[in-house]
Amino acid sequence: MIVSEITDPGTLPPKELEAVYAIARAVGQSMNIDMALDEISLLTRPVFIFDSIILYLPTNGNGLEAAYARLIGRGQSAEGDQAWGESISNETFQTGQVIMRSEKLDGWETDRLRTRYYLGLPLRIREELMGTLVFCRFGGPPYTPEQIHLAEFIAAHVAQILGHKQLIERVGNLEAEKRLDQLQKDFIATISHELNTPLGFIKGYATTLLRTDINWDETTRREFLTIIDEEADRLRELIDNLLDSSRLQSGTLPMQFQLVRMDSFLRDITVRASSRYKNLPIQLDIKKTDVRCQADPTRLAQVLENLLSNAVKYAPDANVTLSLDTSPGKVHIAVQDNGPGIAPEHQSHLFGRFFRAPEDASKVRGTGLGLFICRQIINAHGGEITVESTVGVGTTFHIYLPMDEKCENKGIPKEEGPK
Repeated sequence: MIVSEITDPGTLPPKELEAVYAIARAVGQSMNIDMALDEISLLTRPVFIFDSIILYLPTNGNGLEAAYARLIGRGQSAEGDQAWGESISNETFQTGQVIMRSEKLDGWETDRLRTRYYLGLPLRIREELMGTLVFCRFGGPPYTPEQIHLAEFIAAHVAQILGHKQLIERVGNLEAEKRLDQLQKDFIATISHELNTPLGFIKGYATTLLRTDINWDETTRREFLTIIDEEADRLRELIDNLLDSSRLQSGTLPMQFQLVRMDSFLRDITVRASSRYKNLPIQLDIKKTDVRCQADPTRLAQVLENLLSNAVKYAPDANVTLSLDTSPGKVHIAVQDNGPGIAPEHQSHLFGRFFRAPEDASKVRGTGLGLFICRQIINAHGGEITVESTVGVGTTFHIYLPMDEKCENKGIPKEEGPK
């Protein structure tokens, strides 16, 4: 049976009218649909007996699905079947009108609870139909006109919550699209600048060497070729970082894990870094030896080389300490410098993709991908990387990796020897 809608609250008796005002207050205090429906159920049932209330919302296809269901009173002793009212819900959604219907199941002659009374209400904001709300009674009595009117007001408030939620989602989507658009613009600007810089050097010096009106001496020629070689390496590093970043996000970066003895590994890293960065004083502090973990040595070296490279760029002339220790079940690697430090407001963003501190962006070349890649690689090892820093004191990056089970509690105290 289709019921004509009545929306004037003045037609409700005092008891029902009091429930309407209480529901309005509850809705105003909670924009969470589940919490609001829980509160509405408690406020409504004393004046409007029902045994189940089900909210149906449209799916991505053409149908409806139960987004909320609550059983009260006699409904609690029946099977928890969210299909109750599915038929009337579909009809209500198709017609956009309030519909009341009864259903008699097998055995209704001897068990009145086998008779169900449904009330389906459309949820509408302006002309948009957002879903349906279905009430069900087991065994009656049928819904009175006053109760139907009260149910209409409940449906209006539920639609209000859905509309508010939809508005928030739309605003959130717009903000997300705006942030994505800005991120893409920043990315293109950053990458264009970072790629054009080495390309400019390569093109400029190569063109200069190709001039036929000048005979370059061997020293100058070698200097120009060295710059071209270094900038080509820089260009390759940028491209590799972009590829690694993309593969790490998609989970397709290959990892070759093997058992690595960490003290020997860090010694090799220190030797290579000292050879590459002639002016970087690196102190190696091995507090435990014979400590091993499962790692990809190439990728782990990439992480440490990136951290040391950052020390060169952002903390020039600072002393750097590379240390190895253990904590319960973990290998602890630290890269510490006594450079200028990082402002507190930037520390939580350091490992974000493309993030660069504003005060450094114009001074130091980079894409903001290095620390993002470091965190992704360490995460792939089942580990963790963190940072602590104090402006004017220095910065320490901490890496924690799972220790090989056979080595746990076997760490040997620091061996004496040259750093």
